[in-house]
Amino acid sequence: MAKIIVIGGGPGGMMAAIAASKNKNQVILLEKNEKLGKKLFITGKGRCNVTNYKDISEFFQFIPTNSNFLYSALYTFTNTDTMNFLEENGVKLKIERGDRVFPASDKSSDIIRAFEDTLIKNNVELRLNSDVRSFVTKDKEIKGVKLSSGEILYGDKFILCTGGCSYPQTGSDGFGYELAKSLGHSIVKPKGALVPIEVKESWVKELQGLSLKNVQVKIYSEGNNKPVYKNFGEMLFTHFGLSGPIILTGSNIINQNKNLNISIDLKPALTHEQLDKRIQNDFKKYCNKDFKNSLDDLLPKKLIDVIISLSGIDPVKKVNLITKDERKTLVNLLKNLTFSIKGTRPIAEAIVTSGGVDVKEVDPSTMKSKIASNLYFAGEILDLDAETGGFNIQIALSTGYLAGMEF
Repeated sequence: MAKIIVIGGGPGGMMAAIAASKNKNQVILLEKNEKLGKKLFITGKGRCNVTNYKDISEFFQFIPTNSNFLYSALYTFTNTDTMNFLEENGVKLKIERGDRVFPASDKSSDIIRAFEDTLIKNNVELRLNSDVRSFVTKDKEIKGVKLSSGEILYGDKFILCTGGCSYPQTGSDGFGYELAKSLGHSIVKPKGALVPIEVKESWVKELQGLSLKNVQVKIYSEGNNKPVYKNFGEMLFTHFGLSGPIILTGSNIINQNKNLNISIDLKPALTHEQLDKRIQNDFKKYCNKDFKNSLDDLLPKKLIDVIISLSGIDPVKKVNLITKDERKTLVNLLKNLTFSIKGTRPIAEAIVTSGGVDVKEVDPSTMKSKIASNLYFAGEILDLDAETGGFNIQIALSTGYLAGMEF
């Protein structure tokens, strides 16, 4: 029987502790916060998109960073295993758009409770408010961990699951990188993934709070007509720029490129010709009205003043006097509302961290360090990240299970 110390009580850490406890090991789970799963609690706006229902073979196309590293982990503990585990522990699940899996109650606390109950049932020792500050080592082997209180806990195996450095208020403050570096591990520079973007146009502030569904976005390099990213779905305007699912998913592209523009097609279901006919019909309906009062059927109220301003058409011009060229300008604007990208928001605002412990220094079949003989990793501390849709939590659970079952 081994004494296993798991550092970090997020999804990866909780699953690692559960897996390790199955072999009658003595398992201690250390969490610096006052409760487990603090970041998990706020994911999916508090609803917790815990995994995705797609076939596990499809997951890899949604993982832009080091997806090949995850074959053993994802096939050892699959999304089906996650769903079975939760349902066996009393959590009813539902599947929504994009095959996203949520608790039927829409409460992330139900997910966390299932993990916590299993940890307790499996006799895992939970130690909250326990902040690890350093490893105690001898001959490249970890002997124990020193807590901020000065206490030293000794063990045989150690699993590091401290997360990245996004949402630091939840405990993911990047200190896990320092622990890994102290043993000789390399850290790929952390950047925000799934993070809102800032744009240069100041008038975006006028649209703050406006949410749009069923729009298409494309991201282009300046001077190149071929998009480097394209997606369809929901987005949100903010005081600094753009957010929402299809924006967050594209943020990784922005981290890797400079001089980018983003184009929003407000009416992707219509061709230019179809949209022109739609506008002509609206103009017939409102033929005696001013231009500024003719777009209520076509656009959200908050967007109308901005579109009128950008079109260059006199807002008090009678609709029946608007020229074909002016109408064409309006159509092009609605199909191609363009912003210059300034960059992404600070990493502290990112949902997920891109970067972390270099996976070249970790065995993908066990999550064991290739540098420290009794150290394992799981979750966001590794240089792994995926798109929105439940993939990131599944990665944490799969790597956690693999790290824990090794004992």
